[in-house]
Amino acid sequence: MARTREFDTEAAVSRAMELFWTRGYEATSVRDLTAHLGIGQGSLYAAFGGKDGLYRAALEHYRTTLAEAALCSLEEGADARSAIRTMLVERVRIAVEDDGRGCLVVNAACERLPEDAATRRAVRDMQDAGRDALADVLRVAAERGEIAKRHDPDTLAAFLVTFLNGLLVSAKITPDVRALEPLVEVVLAALD
Repeated sequence: MARTREFDTEAAVSRAMELFWTRGYEATSVRDLTAHLGIGQGSLYAAFGGKDGLYRAALEHYRTTLAEAALCSLEEGADARSAIRTMLVERVRIAVEDDGRGCLVVNAACERLPEDAATRRAVRDMQDAGRDALADVLRVAAERGEIAKRHDPDTLAAFLVTFLNGLLVSAKITPDVRALEPLVEVVLAALD
């Protein structure tokens, strides 16, 4: 008879996400994960198929929590410039936490690509969703006259995502919001 799972998988994924985010994939062993999650190795393999499966679940958890929150903040902004500023600054604030742990998705791209095709798909999907949400905000803003119409919204959105990726890497090098926030103002000038 199969045993019932004796731990909360959602809570385990959330805790694993934090560990992978802080330490990275390679530096996190199965032993680290089982100790951090308070589960046995057999339970980890039964629930997630191993470290890779748990890592993918952690990336998905990041997408459905923090990444989606960032996209929602774009939709809730009073005007495009303020919404984009808020989203960028909030991403910087999260990235500098814990002595500059960065962004889990950008960290995954830097550590796992190009070898890991599944991570590439997960990262690309999140990046595409962010770019598409930004492009929608920029399109509406251009129609309202909030920003200059001289740029293609899709290209400008791709530029903002690229800037954000670089900014999040910089947050690992210089985990100081005061040093990084002024860069957001510079990039917002591209909307003029």
